[in-house]
Amino acid sequence: MFYTEGDWVIKTFWNSLFVAFFLMPCGINLPSPFFIISMGFGMGIVVRDREKFVFEPAMLLFPLYFVLMCTGLLYTENLHNGIDLIQRSLSLLLFPVIFMFVKEDAATVKRLFDFLLAGLLISFCINFFNATLGFVSHILENTSTMGIFPIFDLAINEWHTFYLGSAFSKWVNPNYISIYILLVLGYYLKNKLVSRNRLLVVLLLFAYIFLLASIAAYVILGLMSILLLIDVDDKQRKYTGIIIFILGVTIFLNNPRVYGFYELVKDFNGVADQEVGVLGKAKVLSWDASIKLILEAPILGYGTGDANDALMEKYEELGYGFNFQNQYNAHNQFLQTYLQTGFAGFAVLLVIFVLLALRLKGGRHEFSVFLILFISLLAESMLVRFNGIVFFSIVVPLLLKKRSILGGRVIRNTEKVIPLKL
Repeated sequence: MFYTEGDWVIKTFWNSLFVAFFLMPCGINLPSPFFIISMGFGMGIVVRDREKFVFEPAMLLFPLYFVLMCTGLLYTENLHNGIDLIQRSLSLLLFPVIFMFVKEDAATVKRLFDFLLAGLLISFCINFFNATLGFVSHILENTSTMGIFPIFDLAINEWHTFYLGSAFSKWVNPNYISIYILLVLGYYLKNKLVSRNRLLVVLLLFAYIFLLASIAAYVILGLMSILLLIDVDDKQRKYTGIIIFILGVTIFLNNPRVYGFYELVKDFNGVADQEVGVLGKAKVLSWDASIKLILEAPILGYGTGDANDALMEKYEELGYGFNFQNQYNAHNQFLQTYLQTGFAGFAVLLVIFVLLALRLKGGRHEFSVFLILFISLLAESMLVRFNGIVFFSIVVPLLLKKRSILGGRVIRNTEKVIPLKL
């Protein structure tokens, strides 16, 4: 499973990444040291192997984005927050540069996803065990005062308070776990499910997504399923797939969290209260406040460190109390970037995804991976947390390289080599 080729520097670089990907679903802070180790050894490779440079123009967009974030410090009052975000964002500068020097092949990239898959399975077991422990304890506490049938009703009516959303995934944001699962599914479902074990793993990942109850993940999963069905040529298999798809949609839409979202859409009055965080309404209010702020400062935004402060003031002004109390960010990376760096940063981030769409337009499977990343950034501000930043700065540059990491062929940096004289 671990990387065994090359010298100890290369081995440490890749194996640190493998361990970090394994730990990502298991805790917020667990993978951070391994990402830092990987960045350090990666820069060592850059210095040592500077003559093996392979120029990838799209990679330069990430350092440019980082430079614009640094520029945003010039008109930032809250320098502490701004510098803190810049430090967390160093991987946006370093990893794309490192991948212009480091050779990778399809087997190495597959191992990254293998470690991520293993971490997801471990995190599911841990979360399920803890949820079951809490659920059973809750039932036992009420057993002495209630009869058997009331207890049965209690279990049916309250299971979701232990097994859904953030109650189920307490250590990592459910939306992040959902993104990891979707990318693993997108990577592995390009091949047929030739074994029972693989089918079991896929079904387990589907169950995990159901319990995480992320509306954005449900939308992405539905689109991925439609794209997969379109690719099926055999009519009988396609009809079977359509039936399974309809059954799956029915099950997912009857998730108690999703049903609550129906009520949100039916009755949106623009006022935040304690319930909106559960239903997802707070996210809609974050978008509303962010757009209003952007219209007030459409050129430069509010500065890398002041974006969230401006949001808090706008929440208070608009009466969005729940968002203000919970210090919510924009919950949309494009809006978050616009608030931080103005139109320039927003444009660079948009160009990255335009190039990504062009690079992955070759097939429905590859396009589904683009949808995962694009919709995820529409629903979350991924580039404000270290794990989200590092994950983005590794996966997206690998996707943007001249040869897709989604293919089964070997990938080597054998294009035009430009020797660097330093």
